[in-house]
Amino acid sequence: MPVGILLAAGKGRRFGGDKRLHPLADGTPMVVAAARALSAALPRTLAVVREADEVAQRLAREGVEVICCPAAAGGMGHSIACGVAASAEADGWLIALGDMPWVRPESIAAVAAALAEGAPVARPCYTGRHGHPVGFSAPFGSDLQRLDGDNGARHLLRSVHVVEIPCTDPGVIRDVDDPRHLQPSPPR
Repeated sequence: MPVGILLAAGKGRRFGGDKRLHPLADGTPMVVAAARALSAALPRTLAVVREADEVAQRLAREGVEVICCPAAAGGMGHSIACGVAASAEADGWLIALGDMPWVRPESIAAVAAALAEGAPVARPCYTGRHGHPVGFSAPFGSDLQRLDGDNGARHLLRSVHVVEIPCTDPGVIRDVDDPRHLQPSPPR
């Protein structure tokens, strides 16, 4: 099984402040909801944070392995590289975002299953839109560990065949960039 890597080091600039502990409608902090879904679908989940702060403590209490990555301030690529390096022995990695709290565990499991069935890279797709988490098989480990900057692994996605997994989960495309995104989404 791949390792789940939750990217939880962002500063939430577009949100107007640190959104990671912002409560959802049910009171669950956003990053905790994202971590719970990842942990429900995968046997090992780790979260990459900037520092040992309240977010790190909350995630650790959820049973998530927390990796502090001060370089994460330089962008998502640093966080991915740090998480993959901390789990280099894995069969693959599912890269999930801490500001996507509505992804269902079954969507995560479907990406993991696609990797297990031989997909080099896999991601969920909802109504034709690419979503998260994105799964990478083990051969991409060294490429992922070399990432830096704020583009994450976009260039890798452009250079390989990505298995698209159709799903009925709008959570795979719904992130929270500003407070308006916390409003319930209209039915589709």
